[in-house]
Amino acid sequence: MEQELEDWAKYGVEGHFQARNPWFSYHKLFNERLSKIVGAKPDEVVATNTLTVNLHLLMISFYRPQGKRYKILMEASAFPSDQYAVETQVRMHGYDPADAIIEIAPRQGEHIIEEQDILQAIEDAGESLALVMLGGVNYYTGQFFDLAKITQAAHRVGAYAGYDLAHAVGNVPLQLHDWNIDFACWCSYKYLNSGPGGVGGIYVHEHHYSNPKIFRLGGWWGNSESTRFKMEKGFIPQNNAGSWQMSNAPVFNMVAHNASLDIYDKAGMKALREKSERLTAYLEWLLRQITHLPFEIITPTDAHRRGCQLSMLFGERGKEVFETLTANGVIADWREPNVIRVAPVPLYNTYEDCYKFYEILMSIK
Repeated sequence: MEQELEDWAKYGVEGHFQARNPWFSYHKLFNERLSKIVGAKPDEVVATNTLTVNLHLLMISFYRPQGKRYKILMEASAFPSDQYAVETQVRMHGYDPADAIIEIAPRQGEHIIEEQDILQAIEDAGESLALVMLGGVNYYTGQFFDLAKITQAAHRVGAYAGYDLAHAVGNVPLQLHDWNIDFACWCSYKYLNSGPGGVGGIYVHEHHYSNPKIFRLGGWWGNSESTRFKMEKGFIPQNNAGSWQMSNAPVFNMVAHNASLDIYDKAGMKALREKSERLTAYLEWLLRQITHLPFEIITPTDAHRRGCQLSMLFGERGKEVFETLTANGVIADWREPNVIRVAPVPLYNTYEDCYKFYEILMSIK
């Protein structure tokens, strides 16, 4: 941060080219490292904008309803920003959300969504389906969906498949390119540790970013670098995911992201995932020893179907337990109406942290 402030003081606007990390190409510092985290090619990813901005920009490109193909499939009770984005995109095209949005919910009495129900809904929608838009990891339950299988099903009926990876990126193993996913977006203020409102990210499969027929909104930083400073008419998109950028990189905002990705690059997702599975399994085992508090774990037990998250659904006393945890220095997350989300993050949490968490819960009478 000090380096960028010094260059800003020394060069002013010329820092776009003269800074030690030139701001003109600052976003390119992230491509290689982000591509490893999400399983993509470097040209398929870009650090830019924020999560919901990116989701809207991508839906403008990939939700192009016409004729009888106009429906979007998403999970019921998705994160609110996803619900709002899908609802307003549908309205923008003149459709009624009640008709155009297909919501997939858990079966009666269950908490996670059966993937067979998603696949069946895609098949049933058939030619009416324009887009599948799911959270890669459900924020409420921590369920990690089989994105490859869902994407294949969407493509079979002629629909695009895109994902909000806010709770997946840096948390679970991803292979976006090999899974043939059309697009995805994410934030960096959860597992990527880059601060509140930190820069988000975009992935677009190379089939699409290289296709000039895929419409995208024009922005200065999405334009071809060769003509950007000629100040001329005519948007010429870059031949990479960077063509979905709008404005120049918010460098001061992106410094923390730069530092965080260095740590991810050194640790590696393979090692982090291995520790994540062991750490989460250990915490789950501890929690199942607790019988005096009225909760159940609604996150899938299968390690391949979850990240480093356990969601504790309370029948009663949930807010009381959460406040006790907070008073004892535990940073967990309360989600209405009655869930405490716990994330034993492998990058900085320990087995001792898990045991201390268990001890605090055991001390509640």
